[in-house]
Amino acid sequence: MRAPPLIGISAGSEPGTGLLSLPLYAISQTYVRATCDAGGLPLLLPPALDDGDVQRLLERLDGLLLSGGGDVAAEWYGGVDSPLIKKVDRERDRAELALARRALQTGKPVLAICRGIQVLNVAAGGTLYVDIPTQVPGALLHLPEAGQPLDASAHMVQLAPGSQVAAILGVESATVNSFHHQAAREVGVGLVVTARAPDGVVEGLERPDHPFCVGVQWHPEIEIGNQGGMGRLFQALVRAAGG
Repeated sequence: MRAPPLIGISAGSEPGTGLLSLPLYAISQTYVRATCDAGGLPLLLPPALDDGDVQRLLERLDGLLLSGGGDVAAEWYGGVDSPLIKKVDRERDRAELALARRALQTGKPVLAICRGIQVLNVAAGGTLYVDIPTQVPGALLHLPEAGQPLDASAHMVQLAPGSQVAAILGVESATVNSFHHQAAREVGVGLVVTARAPDGVVEGLERPDHPFCVGVQWHPEIEIGNQGGMGRLFQALVRAAGG
C-alpha cells in the first residue's frame, strides 16, 4: 500500500503556560485534522529553520500547508511599520517566506491559508495592506462579529471562472468566515487573483504555471463542519502531493 503524502504544516510560536512556562511551537488542531481527513500525513514545521533546513525538508515533503497566524512584519515587503501590525514573529516570517519561495521555485504543491496567502504573496514579491479598515475605503468588517462562532459565514467571495479554487469548490461564489485585517495589495509575480470580497479585497491567489499553488484568505479548516465542500481544498492538496 502506498504511504499517504507527507504534508508539512507551518507552525507558530506561543508563550508557555504552567509551572515551567517554556515557549512553545504550536498549531491549531483543525489544520492537522483537515489534512488527515483528506488522506495526508501531517508533519508540523517549527519556525526555527535555516535555509539549509528548508531545502532538505521540502525535498522530503510531498506538499506544504502555510497556516494562519499573526501579521507579517512590514519590513519583508517594503512597508512602513505601524502600531496596527500585531503579533509579529520575525522568526516565523523568515522561515515561512523561505518555505514559500522554495515551494514556488520547485513546484512543490502548496495550500496557503489566511496569513499563509499573505506570506505566499510577499514571497512572490507582492505587498500587503497593513490594515484594511484604515487603507481600503468602504471595506467590510473582515473579522467575526461579537458572539459569532468561528465557522460562521462573514461575507461572500466571488471566485474567478476557470480558477482552480472554483473548480475545487464547484461554485462561482461562496460565503466564508473571516479573521484578518491584512490582505494582498500588489500581487506577487506569477500569481493571479482568483477570489475577491464584495469590497474588492483579495480573498484568493493562485499561480497558473505551478502544479498546485492555491491560497485563500478565509479559514476552510474551520468551516468544514458547516460547509463540507471546504474539505475539498485539502483533498486537492493531498491529491497534488500524491503525484
